[in-house]
Amino acid sequence: MEKRDIIICILLAILTTNIIRILPMTLIKGSIRNNFLRSVLYYVPYITLAVMTFPAIIETTPTPWSGLAALIIGIVCAWYGAGLFPVAVICCAIVYILG
Repeated sequence: MEKRDIIICILLAILTTNIIRILPMTLIKGSIRNNFLRSVLYYVPYITLAVMTFPAIIETTPTPWSGLAALIIGIVCAWYGAGLFPVAVICCAIVYILG
């Protein structure tokens, strides 16, 4: 790849990133009053994190079954009030034991 092509790719990345961030701020002047849209926008960061994290949990472990077991046990531990660090340690231990 030539230097000119790299610069064009970098500029296009800057442009698309800024359009995604600036365009909503310029088009939406007031606060959003629609409850459905507010709830969707509230959960977007969590959905994005889940979409990036869950496939990696299954695919990066030695076997998919150890990742799935760690995921299920981690969800159960979090459901019963365990914090982020204990859940991470428990999930790592499950993958280590089953892998």
